Amino acid sequence: MSDHGRWIWYELITPDVPGAKRFYGDLVGWTAQDLPSMPGAEPYAIFSADGYGVGGVMNLGAPMKAEGMPPNWTGYVCVDDCDTAAAKAQKLGGAVRREPLDIPGVGRFAVIADPAGAVLIVMKPSPPEGGRPEAPKGAPGLVSWHELLGAHPDEGFGFYAEMFGWTKTQDFDMGPGVGKYQLFANRDGEVGAMMQKPADAPACYWSFYFRVGDIGVAAAKAKVGGGQILLGPMEVPGGDWVFQGVDPQGAFFSIQGVKAA
Repeated sequence: MSDHGRWIWYELITPDVPGAKRFYGDLVGWTAQDLPSMPGAEPYAIFSADGYGVGGVMNLGAPMKAEGMPPNWTGYVCVDDCDTAAAKAQKLGGAVRREPLDIPGVGRFAVIADPAGAVLIVMKPSPPEGGRPEAPKGAPGLVSWHELLGAHPDEGFGFYAEMFGWTKTQDFDMGPGVGKYQLFANRDGEVGAMMQKPADAPACYWSFYFRVGDIGVAAAKAKVGGGQILLGPMEVPGGDWVFQGVDPQGAFFSIQGVKAA
């Protein structure tokens, strides 16, 4: 079965890799393993949750800073063909921010943006022999939700439906000034939602929720570690609690967990 349209990786670009390793290691419980350096490439480390690779972290180098890139988390979506996906993004009104490129032994990727400017990465991976094991659903340290602040869902969802085959599920009216919160699904089930970017937000973007245990403990760790909480903790449908913040290096992040009795 094709993995086209599944979220497969998450990547942090930060000006302080050691500091980010400490912050997320304490907050989310990740361990970090440095990979062997490749000639001409920034050092790269893998974040893992109980031995399962969740994402990577690399330095925000001078060329990225010169382009105006801020510290950020970016998500990877699996595609059947990277070049075809990049061309399709342009045809649908999006943009290719980085042309398709091979990473030896890893896969072929391209950086794209949707028509409203939200960035993500498409990749045709080169899976390891025997394939990659399935992530244990709901386990601490994994990404639990994907959220887009972009175009109004009635206008912007079509891009993602055409690109990845995502389907709309239920939606919620979040009230005046917020509007529709449109949930969507891929072959993994209901995995995220889209809503219109607030007028005061500087840009459209994807954000990713990392699952923890106790939300109160996580919020305290975020503050002690030098992070700033922007919203929450607050309860969401289903009984979980979430908060959103900025890490000490300036990257936006979101946390999902439970509230201890």
